[in-house]
Amino acid sequence: MTARPTWRPTRRRLTDTLLAALAPVAACGLALGALSTWTAYGNAGSPARIKVTDGKVFEPVGDTPVTAAFFRITNGGGAADRLLKVTTAEAGGGAPTLNRHVMTGSNTASDRTVDSVAVPAGGTVAMSPDSVDVIVPVKQDWRSGDLVAFTLHFEHSGAVRTLAVVVRPGQDGT
Repeated sequence: MTARPTWRPTRRRLTDTLLAALAPVAACGLALGALSTWTAYGNAGSPARIKVTDGKVFEPVGDTPVTAAFFRITNGGGAADRLLKVTTAEAGGGAPTLNRHVMTGSNTASDRTVDSVAVPAGGTVAMSPDSVDVIVPVKQDWRSGDLVAFTLHFEHSGAVRTLAVVVRPGQDGT
């Protein structure tokens, strides 16, 4: 029986093996560093943090059966959320609805009821007559300066209670 020659690594084989292993190790190190930085700045896994401010309701004019309400919704969290509905016990008959102002052809516009409104992570939704608003059944005794309680219902953040002040259309930049 002849003896098998023993296998000995050559300098070239060792270099090729180390270079082949270096690429995945470097990629893992880079990914770990990026994730560590993302986590250190508070973005990893932070839930939506919803804050509702600047609530306004247009003062009803004449015999109009509905009016509009507007809010500024800020999401300080790292995850998106959705506004699903708005409720109030202080409106006239019927439930408030979410509405979007849509430009159509020939410079005309229309309002469309929407099921929900996206609130992006780290972003703000500023409701206005030209974008998204809440259509509210009118309670005839609302006067400028009155406060109306609303609850905004979010997909992940749950119910957020806020107040809206009754203003005349055109007042305070609305």
